[in-house]
Amino acid sequence: MTPPIECMLFDLDGTLADTAPDLANALNATLEHFGQPPLAFEKIRPVVSHGGIALISLGFGMHPDDPGFEERRQHLLQVYLDNICQSTRLFPGMDEVLQTLHEKNIPWGIVTNKPAWLTDPLMAALPMPCRTQVVISGDTCEHRKPHPQPLLLASERLHTPPGQCLYIGDAQRDIQAGKAAGMHTACALFGYIQEQDRPLEWQADFSLEQPGDLLTLM
Repeated sequence: MTPPIECMLFDLDGTLADTAPDLANALNATLEHFGQPPLAFEKIRPVVSHGGIALISLGFGMHPDDPGFEERRQHLLQVYLDNICQSTRLFPGMDEVLQTLHEKNIPWGIVTNKPAWLTDPLMAALPMPCRTQVVISGDTCEHRKPHPQPLLLASERLHTPPGQCLYIGDAQRDIQAGKAAGMHTACALFGYIQEQDRPLEWQADFSLEQPGDLLTLM
């Protein structure tokens, strides 16, 4: 039986938008800057949801406490900011989902661990059929996902009880946060799933092969 979903909340990278091309370009530019060969896009894509630390660890084989790690991370983030939405687009079919939410007057929002200084310019530049009513970034609250606080703030701002919200994400922390907030959860299998991930073990309420699968839940 389909639950009473009155609100949809989306993770950003790997769920709402395909940000991997721009983040991969930023990592390869950083590798080149520090005298390292580029990585294949297919190797970078699954790591994108985990942010700059994971990307630098992948590209340079370094740990966050290694000398030079932070310098490389800051370089990557600056390159990314300077090219924030060159190739980033909504995932195929997501525009229809957002348009349907708009037409049905179903509130929707973004809850991401991406900091606001990256989230805000990306959301401003990203081509979308309609605009979201709320954006919660990684530094909006005291806690980030997998803590439920950001999701609970989003539901509060959208005046919708958590139990009537659906949170969609492509990482285990997304499903953990949604469950902890008392929300319905959906795993975006089209997102940045790593080879070692076992998304079926995350026990989301729904598994989405493509964004259009959300249309059946409205």
